[in-house]
Amino acid sequence: MAFGKLNLSKFFGMSDDEDEFYTEPTSQEQKVNESQQPARPANSAKAPQYRATPTANSQKVVPMNAAPTKASKIVIFEPRLYSDVKEAASHLLNSRAVVLSFKRIDQAQAKRIVDFLTGTVFAINGDIERIGDEIFLCTPANFEIDGNLSDILRQDGLG
Repeated sequence: MAFGKLNLSKFFGMSDDEDEFYTEPTSQEQKVNESQQPARPANSAKAPQYRATPTANSQKVVPMNAAPTKASKIVIFEPRLYSDVKEAASHLLNSRAVVLSFKRIDQAQAKRIVDFLTGTVFAINGDIERIGDEIFLCTPANFEIDGNLSDILRQDGLG
């Protein structure tokens, strides 16, 4: 079975064939194009010239040297008073996950904090989940909680 000559340049749209995508502009199109072009600096002749080739995915070009995204943070928080909930909520509003330990606070205040943070995560499309005895995980929308710690502990015979 014989295949024709595979020309990778043509396959990726980098053909040396100028005539393939180029048509002579009419004199009126040429005048419009020249009037829309910005003035070039004197040293522009030295700059490399690139030819745009029409592609179906030309809108989906992503630069390779894009700035790195900020790393997501998880804040470990141990409130001692109900008023400490403001700090935990501000972390959630700034797209940080919060692990809360209620070992140093009474149960009534811990319940109020969980109620407050449930409203906070609802408002930001986040999630709140109990991950241990007196430990909760609150996450903003850009985090996803997968799995259930209680089920894992039961499977391992620890819970």
